[in-house]
Formats: sequence, C-alpha cells, structure tokens
Amino acid sequence: QRSSKARRNARLPPHKLVSAPPARTMVQDLLNPRATDEKRKHKLKRLVQSPNSFFMDVKCPGCFNITTVFSHAQTTVLCGSCSMMLCQPTGGKARLTEGCSFRKKLD
Repeated sequence: QRSSKARRNARLPPHKLVSAPPARTMVQDLLNPRATDEKRKHKLKRLVQSPNSFFMDVKCPGCFNITTVFSHAQTTVLCGSCSMMLCQPTGGKARLTEGCSFRKKLD
C-alpha cells in the first residue's frame, strides 16, 4: 500500500511534487544555556534548579565586626557589638544599610 503523500505525488506533474519542509536549526543551544539567561529564569525552571537566596558576611561600618546575614532576611539585623542596624527587610531581598560591605559565603 502506498502512503497518502506517495499517492498525491503520483498524480501531480514533476514540478508540483509534495516534499518535506527544509530542516531548521535551533536558534539557541538548550543543553548549554548562557549564564545570563539562566540567572533570569525562575529558580525551578533552570536547567539545574538552584535557589536565589544565599548567606553573606556583612561588615559593620562602625566597628568593622563581621556578622552572617541571610540575603532574604525578614527582620532587621543589628550588629552584635555596637547595635547598629546592618539590614532592613523588603518584600524580597534585605536592603543593606548604607556603608555596609558584604561578600557571599561559599559554604
């Protein structure tokens, strides 16, 4: 038995034969996405799921004491020695006080 495409081609003149559409190449590589594209995606829709939050060491501008703070802290964080406010909560990430420096904790 012949397929429907083969039957159609048998009835048509040679210049009107039905053929497969040309092959297209992918616009972007799905297995090796750019880091900037991955960072913009939702944490569950990345190629490898990873959280947006992190812990950081915050240096107090007054006494230079280092305190560990969660990036999405929901309460105000005060310096242990001089009681200066290091960060205040917002809807998402905590806002550092002006003059505070920080670095991400690795592990």
